[in-house]
Amino acid sequence: MILIDKIKNDLKEFSDQKKKGFLPRFFQAFPGGYAEGDQFIGVTVPNQRMIAKKYFQDISLEETASLLREPIHEYRLTALFLLVYKFEKQKSEREAIVKLYLSHTDYVNNWDLVDSSAEKILGAYLFDQDKKILYDFAASKDLWQNRIAMIASFYFIKKKKFADALKIAEILILHPHDLIHKAVGWMLREIGKRDLETEIEFLKKHYRTMPRTMLRYAIEKFEEPLRQDFLKGLI
Repeated sequence: MILIDKIKNDLKEFSDQKKKGFLPRFFQAFPGGYAEGDQFIGVTVPNQRMIAKKYFQDISLEETASLLREPIHEYRLTALFLLVYKFEKQKSEREAIVKLYLSHTDYVNNWDLVDSSAEKILGAYLFDQDKKILYDFAASKDLWQNRIAMIASFYFIKKKKFADALKIAEILILHPHDLIHKAVGWMLREIGKRDLETEIEFLKKHYRTMPRTMLRYAIEKFEEPLRQDFLKGLI
């Protein structure tokens, strides 16, 4: 049996019917939702990570790409975990992993898929390289490429390099979708954890026009008087 079939069988062993019914609602796979049509078998993330750790050293990139193209959400997320573990442990394959990732963003099509992979693969790879692709993604009309661009910058933020994250945040600041409001606000909050003055300087320029959800995410950890001043427009 090829490894991709073993992985699928292992995942199916952990399938839970109650979770299978809950996940389409949680990830808005219903008609009109941002993930309309996505399919689930009801496997928890810890079990997916466990299976990915079991197989990442042996599965080929070709088989991993095939798993990433599957219609089942948990198969795609497990494929991304496989790529993350390969990227971290098999350094000679990093360029090939990034090329695979960039050519398969159509399948990185929900917030958990983005958040589990963009920082750890794309952000890590681009840290000391040209980041044009992130600006292209930020300017794209594709919701998931927009989120990939913002979340990839988390790697830079953790290294206390904020410039690209702030520029991408500016590109996305008037984005119409709630998932981008949350992503931008989250990254601004992470900048503030490391350099509060930098976050506040950015917010002073933009907080009156940015979406309310974005602002609330960005200021969530502020001292209450300062948080209230931003919410009330008193800054």
